[in-house]
Amino acid sequence: MTLAAPRAVDWSGPVALPMGGELDVQAACGLMHVHGRRFGRPTRLGLDYASIVAAELAATGAAAVELARARGVALRRATTSVAQAALLAVAQYLATATAERWPEPFLPGGPPFVSADGVPFELEAPDARVWRRFWAALGAAGRVVERGWRPFPHRYATATCPLPAELTALTSRTAIHVLENAARATGMSLVRVSSRVVGHLPPYRLASLGGAPPLPPPAGPLPLSGLVVLESCRRVQGPLAGHLLGLLGASVVRVEPPGGDPARGAPPLVGGCSARFLALNRGKEVRQADLSTVAGRRAVLELASGADVFLHDWAPGKAAAWSLRAKDVARVRPGVVHAHASGWGDELGPKPPLGTDFAVQAHAGVPPTLMTVVDVFGGLVAAHGVVAALLRRVRTGRGQSVETSLLSAASRLNARSRGRCTAPLRVPVCTDLAALARDPRFARALVRDGCAFPASPWEFT
Repeated sequence: MTLAAPRAVDWSGPVALPMGGELDVQAACGLMHVHGRRFGRPTRLGLDYASIVAAELAATGAAAVELARARGVALRRATTSVAQAALLAVAQYLATATAERWPEPFLPGGPPFVSADGVPFELEAPDARVWRRFWAALGAAGRVVERGWRPFPHRYATATCPLPAELTALTSRTAIHVLENAARATGMSLVRVSSRVVGHLPPYRLASLGGAPPLPPPAGPLPLSGLVVLESCRRVQGPLAGHLLGLLGASVVRVEPPGGDPARGAPPLVGGCSARFLALNRGKEVRQADLSTVAGRRAVLELASGADVFLHDWAPGKAAAWSLRAKDVARVRPGVVHAHASGWGDELGPKPPLGTDFAVQAHAGVPPTLMTVVDVFGGLVAAHGVVAALLRRVRTGRGQSVETSLLSAASRLNARSRGRCTAPLRVPVCTDLAALARDPRFARALVRDGCAFPASPWEFT
């Protein structure tokens, strides 16, 4: 694959290994190891993912340099590497591997499921009750259904999903229309694996809001220094976008429900907080507000009145129901960049399936993996969209709304997946992320704070 901005992107970056191609990076930086958990052995991803992420990082960095110059910060260029892109992609897995050990072995297995008529599909359940109702409607034994629930939601953390063989055998004996009817009746999301590759959507859409005062002056050497991002997001895509904007210099204020985000308690823990959660949210200031109440929404608007970016990942219709649409926020903060990081955008109508990584992979025709490749890339695309919107705000003097989605990110992945790097493997294959974190050759690319995290993927000069 030919990388964008070749002078700003190399293979190894700060990693002291002589990597010369995508295969080297996937092997050395843990991508093959994590993707291969479902197969029981390190396995190359079905696309040159690290190179694609690096190209997006380079484009985002270049836009950030333009923004910095427009704000009077004398930056010349941003550099990154394919190795740093790969480490960003495995950040959550790296954090968990260097906190406490996962209490169970990473046994192989996982969807997609296949129907009796040969149709592959993915399932997504919002909670255990829906999971139980769906399988009960198909006649599965209760003990088998219970045994299958634990690995199913944990596949986001483990990148493998060893379901009981009885469940996959049951779907293989059932016609797809019966499975789809059962899903509709029980609240399960069922998405067929598409043979059509979605590759035509723009990564983000910008629209102008009202007039804007000048952005606050820079408060440091990074492109977004002096700017405030207010973030109301869960899972991976939105929090990662906020994290990347923080690495670009913004101060990020995170809105969580009373008592804190439940994801804080997901094991393994570091200092009483989930290692996976910290991989996406460390360093953010936290405020609590109950968005289901009028008082909570007023509190968020008050916070938004001091923010330059308002970033959320709410379900379709929530912003309107809560009176927190772009125009609502712009009334209290003229010039705001209002960013929505959704699952499907408006492509599947007002009531789409659950917009999660694996469902979007299936629909968009992304080469399947139980790594959260679309979530991670979606977070980067959302951050890129925000930087582009801030740059447009400076140039036009108008606030901006930004719409991006996991589906638009998957489309961009597919559009950039033409051809694969054929350079041979020259480095050892990582089989243990904890050992990678101890390897002195990776020291300059990582930071430690209770566990290991990737350092910023950008260097600005």
